[in-house]
Amino acid sequence: MKRDQRLYDLVQIMRDGKLRTAAELAAALGVSKRTIWRDMAMMAATGLPVEGERGLGYVLREPLVLPPTVLAAEELAALIEALQVLARDPDHPRAGAARSLMTKIATLLPQAGIPPG
Repeated sequence: MKRDQRLYDLVQIMRDGKLRTAAELAAALGVSKRTIWRDMAMMAATGLPVEGERGLGYVLREPLVLPPTVLAAEELAALIEALQVLARDPDHPRAGAARSLMTKIATLLPQAGIPPG
């Protein structure tokens, strides 16, 4: 997993504001605790509201607000339909990317109507 994707996934996991141990985060992302320690230090250094330390756990203290995405209803419907077609084709090289993108859209745009999971 590339670092950018891992950092995005870390933020998504931590958005609920719960205290998470490095071991828990490492298991969820398939990396070592040491990698989580480095990632948390880097995220805190860049200004993300991450608090915690080794041995105790980490928490995202403030909700992250992403800039609004403005899509017309028809644009959103077209995007979701196209992603669903790709995601359903197990032989398509971008099926996994389509599923990942649908998850991100469902997080950012609850009105998308994409069922979780």
